[in-house]
Amino acid sequence: MPPIRSSPVAAPLVAALETCWSAIQVQHGDVPDVVVSVGAGSTSHGRLKLGHFAAGRWQRGEDKLSELFIGGEGLRRGVIELLATLLHEAAHGVAMTRELQDTSRQGRYHNARFRAIGEELGLGLDHSATDGWSTTTLAEGTAGRYTAAAAKLKRALVVHRLAEVGAGGRANNNNGLAALCGCPRKIRLSPGAYELGPIVCGVCRHPFIAVRADEADRA
Repeated sequence: MPPIRSSPVAAPLVAALETCWSAIQVQHGDVPDVVVSVGAGSTSHGRLKLGHFAAGRWQRGEDKLSELFIGGEGLRRGVIELLATLLHEAAHGVAMTRELQDTSRQGRYHNARFRAIGEELGLGLDHSATDGWSTTTLAEGTAGRYTAAAAKLKRALVVHRLAEVGAGGRANNNNGLAALCGCPRKIRLSPGAYELGPIVCGVCRHPFIAVRADEADRA
C-alpha cells in the first residue's frame, strides 16, 4: 500500500501571500517586488514580529530584491489582520521606492511620512509614544479592493507557527503560558484558555501570542 501523503501546506501559503502582494502592486504602483519568507516571529528581545520589509536582501541576476517576512505565529490572527500586515509592509516598500525616511530608532518608530503612505494604501493608523504610527488596521472599504486575493489567502491559512513555550531547557512557569502583544505587554494564562481563541490587546489591537519563557522574561 503506498504511503499516505498530506497536501502541500507551505507552497500554497507563500503563493497566496504573493498573490496578495501582487494585488497590492496593482492598486499602488510604487510597491516593489519582493521575495516572500515565513518564519519565527518571536524575537530575542521579547517582541513579536508580525511582518518585516527589508530592502535589498536578495539577488536575482544583476538586480537586488527586497524581502517580505511574515511571522508564522501571527497567521492565527486571520486574513483581515494579515492583509493589514501586508499593507503595512507595502507602505515601507513605497517609502523605499520614493527614497523617503519613514522610520527611526532602528526602524521601530514610524513617523508622519509612514502615516501618510499608510493612509494612501488604505490603512487606519494609531499613534504610540514608543512606536509612532505603527499600529495598523484596515480602513473602511480597503478589504473590498482585495476580495479575490483575500479569499485565496483565507483558504491557505490552514496552519500557524506554534511558539516554543518553555524552550531552552527551562521549566514552564507555574502560572501557565506567557503571551505578548505588539506593544509588547505580557500576560500569563493557562494553555486551555489560550487555545480557546485570540485575546486582543486594547492598546495595539494585536492578539496576545505565546512566546518562549526566556523571551517573556526579557519583555
